[in-house]
Amino acid sequence: MEFAELMKISLTAIRANKLRSALTLLGIVVGVFSIIGVMTAVRVLQSSIENGLSNLGSHTFQIQKFPALFVGGHDQWQKFRNRKDITIDQAEFVAERMTLAQYVGIEGWQWGQTVEFGKRKTNPNVNLCGENPEGIPTNNWIVSEGRSINENDERYSTLVAILGQDVVTKIFPNGGALGSQIKVGSKRYTVIGIFEKKGAAFGGNSDNFVAIPLSTFLSEYGKRRDLHIMVKAKGPEAYEESMEEARTLLRLVRKVDPGAEDDFEIFSNDSLIATFNEFTFYVKLGIGFISFISLLAAGVGIMNIMLVSVTERTREIGIRKAVGARRMNILGQFITEAIVLCQIGGIVGILLGIVSGNLAALAFSIPPVFPVDWAVIGFLLCAAIGVIFGVYPAWKAANLDPIDSLRYE
Repeated sequence: MEFAELMKISLTAIRANKLRSALTLLGIVVGVFSIIGVMTAVRVLQSSIENGLSNLGSHTFQIQKFPALFVGGHDQWQKFRNRKDITIDQAEFVAERMTLAQYVGIEGWQWGQTVEFGKRKTNPNVNLCGENPEGIPTNNWIVSEGRSINENDERYSTLVAILGQDVVTKIFPNGGALGSQIKVGSKRYTVIGIFEKKGAAFGGNSDNFVAIPLSTFLSEYGKRRDLHIMVKAKGPEAYEESMEEARTLLRLVRKVDPGAEDDFEIFSNDSLIATFNEFTFYVKLGIGFISFISLLAAGVGIMNIMLVSVTERTREIGIRKAVGARRMNILGQFITEAIVLCQIGGIVGILLGIVSGNLAALAFSIPPVFPVDWAVIGFLLCAAIGVIFGVYPAWKAANLDPIDSLRYE
């Protein structure tokens, strides 16, 4: 019996019992949907981290009081909160003594600012950062128009600012940002540059910020601030050594006892991704187990339907055998029906899972993804369920006695 004919017979049998087939398909759809939906959402968030959340440049790491990604309880958070702040004196101590670094950036942040120009102003959600000159390249920021912060700006605490693209769009929709004076807080700053657009990342907007000289920032918001240190190694070969050098210097200036754990966090692009993957591994494992149980139940349902189908079509099987159909023809016919039933449910589940998973992309304003590997896995899994749970009903059908089958009413 040709494959095309087997497919035709299978689809005809499925259409003949629409309600029963639909209820059976529902189990497959739910199982595949849960797997593909969650894996797609995780892939969307992972892609966001790999392409956007991690704004550090190559062979660059950051040192700060709190971990970049936190998974834990209140007690653990209190432990981080009780650490001493990284002060400007400590950050400068590290910067002045680093020998393996190309750049050592120092920065501080003030969240939730409003930027004003004339009658236009932003929402109170703009992030203001104070940067030393080397903080710009270590953050992997590129000034597309104008100039960057220089040593004179830092030395004399000049009132200058570089704008992210989102701020430019809101208060300078018709252009003309360079040279204009904006108001942030109680101070007015002259715009000297505009950053190249970076896009959204993990639910946040990487372009919704203003950068000013670090000395200006500390003069306005206080010198006793918790700061971040960003270090860009001279090359990939010096990356590990420069990280250890920075750790040693910071432990020394913060008077951390030998043998005690660091009272600060060091992270990089790779460590962020590794932490996220470690967290999502258990999510994937849990969802995979639940989905497996769902697919197992759906497989049992398919076996039951096929057994009922064999009973209902006993006379049809007898006629087929009487006109020359062999055991392998009958076996192939019923296994194909089981596989087709599973694959229809699998395709629907895959499509629904990809659409629902990418709702995370819409929610976080990040590019959607198509998890080809998980789609293929889902498709093959459905085929395997069809074969495993369709074999017994098919074998039973193939071994029916043709004479008894023809007498069956």
